[in-house]
Amino acid sequence: MEERPETELISIPATPRASTPEILTPSGQRSPRGGHTSTGASKDAKSWTPTSFISPRFLSPIGTPMKRVLVNMKGYLEEVGHLTKLNPQDAWLPITESRNGNAHYAAFHNLNAGIGFQALVLPVAFSFLGWSWGIISLTIAYFWQLYTLWILVQLHEAVPGKRYNRYVELAQAAFGERLGVWLALFPTVYLSAGTATALILVGGETMKLFFQIVCGPLCSSNPLTTVEWYLVFTSLCIVLSQLPNLNSIAGLSLVGAVTAITYTTMAWVLSVSQPRPPSISYEPISLPSYTASLFSVLNAMGIIAFAFRGHNLVLEIQATMPSTFKHPAHVPMWKGAKVAYFFIAMCLFPIAIGGFWAYGSLMPSGGMLSALYAFHIHDIPRGLLAMTFLLVVFNCSSSFQIYSMPAFDSFEAGYTSRTNRPCSIWVRSGFRIFFGFVSFFIGVALPFLSSLAGLLGGLTLPVTFAYPCFMWVLIKKPTKYSFNWYFNWILGWLGVAFSLAFSIGGIWSMVNNGLKLRFFKPS
Repeated sequence: MEERPETELISIPATPRASTPEILTPSGQRSPRGGHTSTGASKDAKSWTPTSFISPRFLSPIGTPMKRVLVNMKGYLEEVGHLTKLNPQDAWLPITESRNGNAHYAAFHNLNAGIGFQALVLPVAFSFLGWSWGIISLTIAYFWQLYTLWILVQLHEAVPGKRYNRYVELAQAAFGERLGVWLALFPTVYLSAGTATALILVGGETMKLFFQIVCGPLCSSNPLTTVEWYLVFTSLCIVLSQLPNLNSIAGLSLVGAVTAITYTTMAWVLSVSQPRPPSISYEPISLPSYTASLFSVLNAMGIIAFAFRGHNLVLEIQATMPSTFKHPAHVPMWKGAKVAYFFIAMCLFPIAIGGFWAYGSLMPSGGMLSALYAFHIHDIPRGLLAMTFLLVVFNCSSSFQIYSMPAFDSFEAGYTSRTNRPCSIWVRSGFRIFFGFVSFFIGVALPFLSSLAGLLGGLTLPVTFAYPCFMWVLIKKPTKYSFNWYFNWILGWLGVAFSLAFSIGGIWSMVNNGLKLRFFKPS
């Protein structure tokens, strides 16, 4: 894939060509004129900018005062215009269609992407790691991924005049066009599609439990099956997915962020406020053999790694913001990300520590919601328990939108590159309906996907912990053998090693059913 930089100015071919009329995208955004020809000749055409006429050749015959005025005007135009070249196709795609994002949007999106159902199984990891190693692993993972998040924010505009709007684009710039696609495409697609499928499973099962709690003995004799609840939840997600672009779902991301903070807090507060089960133990769960214990520990660490998913969306979130030399996009993006990850820490650490304190080694394999349902179904008011489950449903439906957006973007990019026109409303809706039902059918065919938190964490760990470190060295090129150089290479290769180890641990645990992390057992 050829890297095509962006510009916020209109690109006009050097030779006379037929003007391409402005086209309204499905969401009402106007695409730039020009730059698109079926023969591809425009790739070699020269671009015009407001400062292109202020060249040394043009200025040479002009006196010093006039030259000074024109040079100052050039500097002003460069500051205001941020002379980046614009790929006209970006104005048609969901991620880059709208560029009116800000720090608040960044906080909402990062919170929605960074916290969710995966937090509920952190106490399960602690039951295999114990207090010390559980807290140490969670702390190291948090600060490690915070550092790589900062790297991605800084690399978004690492090369003057270019914006890397997608994770795969940055990987291509760092590793090369072919190798970058091979390294980044599978884990990012796996994160998006796999998370979307897992959200359907978790959301559908939670809707079923919510209905059972609210309805109680008044439920009909023929309630919906689990698969039918999956279908209900998928239909809800498809309706919400008709919002056109990433900025348009900022409200949904806010709902997802608020509900995630609320239900994770409710889960651990309700747990620690109830009497602890008898015969509770805080010793790590011991398995019959040393090999089994080792693989279970690796799988538990993979669960912790999976809790920090969301880095595959950082560049995409930053791409929704305007950027100039005076006001680069990385400033509001980093402000929003810092706020988001402060709240993420305030959710993940209490639920991991509080959940393990409340249940210890008796923690069910499904995590906190399973523990509340199993131990306190008669102790906690039914309305409060139902509200917790309903908040999980809201969060899963909101998270589905932001994790599906890269898939929607890929579908529409393929369509627009072939047809040289934006997707109509019907084509766009068709893509999103197709993706939703494909995720549904995968979830029905492979219902154990929601139990693979450790394996998901291992396979996608390089996206969060390893690749950003390599990208920093290859793009920023710090002084060889300096601390910065050594630090990033070591972190990168440690991330790769942990990815392999956690993946092996996840596969072993899945095969041997040592950590079958089903959130709920459907009846």
